Amino acid sequence: MGRIKSALEIALERTEAVKTDKASIGLFEAKQQGKRLANAFLADLSKNLEDELKKYPQDQWESLKQGIFEVLAPQITLPAAAEDLPRIEAVGKGLQLLIKDGRFAAMYKQFIQVLSQYLGEASQFEQAIRQQYAPKLRQKEEELSRRMGREVRIDPFQDPEFAAFYNQNLNALRANYQAAVDQVRDEAQRIWDAATTSL
Repeated sequence: MGRIKSALEIALERTEAVKTDKASIGLFEAKQQGKRLANAFLADLSKNLEDELKKYPQDQWESLKQGIFEVLAPQITLPAAAEDLPRIEAVGKGLQLLIKDGRFAAMYKQFIQVLSQYLGEASQFEQAIRQQYAPKLRQKEEELSRRMGREVRIDPFQDPEFAAFYNQNLNALRANYQAAVDQVRDEAQRIWDAATTSL
């Protein structure tokens, strides 16, 4: 009758064939550090990403850059408000550090102008939608005031009908500009992929 093996012995036998590749672990850790660098950069736009990168050994730079790219590329988005524009501009500067391509830099500069135009149009859209919906909102306020016996004011965004009308119209505007976002993000990915596969 054979000897019964302990769980530890079985586990050790199974992991015997698995050898740790210290180089792969180091590159993975460098990539994770790159992600942390990118997130710190986004949290404090005054940081210089290039200076931060230079603090690491050059043999880790590719992995660090991969991590930075994976955090920055998804940040190419439509701004929700004008306050988002500096962050999106900083994302472009960070990507230009990784993607040394003058055409991408020029494209990103135009992209920022397009985003400024989008914010202007979104603001005009909102004003136009509010003006267009104002008579209907006043009618609802008057009806509620009559029923309740006191003056009632309704925040347009608390009115489900207005919110649906607003979102429908603003989503059409967003869809028009989303194509520009997708184009810039795709171009960044294409250039990045081409640069990293040629290494």
